[in-house]
Amino acid sequence: MKNSQIAIIIAIAVLIGYTLVRLGNSSTYSNFEQATASLGVKTTVIGYLDTDQPMDFNPKTITLTFTAKDKKGNESMVVYHQPKPQDFERSEEITMTGYASDSAFIATDILMKCPSKYNEENEVQSDKIYK
Repeated sequence: MKNSQIAIIIAIAVLIGYTLVRLGNSSTYSNFEQATASLGVKTTVIGYLDTDQPMDFNPKTITLTFTAKDKKGNESMVVYHQPKPQDFERSEEITMTGYASDSAFIATDILMKCPSKYNEENEVQSDKIYK
């Protein structure tokens, strides 16, 4: 074999290895019950802010604590060690990546789905368009 062929084979093997490592580190979607069953394992939970429960932001420790419900209705206290996202209370859906501990779900990343600024009142109705 030529040196160039050996180099190509090695490069392909490295790319395959890198892909397998990346897939092994990816988080999975679950609910709070599954996250609690596997303590300390990184997972992603999609849920909703429970507006009936108190929410607290401590600026000294930069900690946001709130209660969330997942799509199956399971509730959990969530601790997020970052500043409170803007319009957090208005969010329709929250995607929380983190891990469960004995007392709460520790979120390392939060993504929010906010309500659309477009609603039915602002939609253009095709039968009312003038020609």
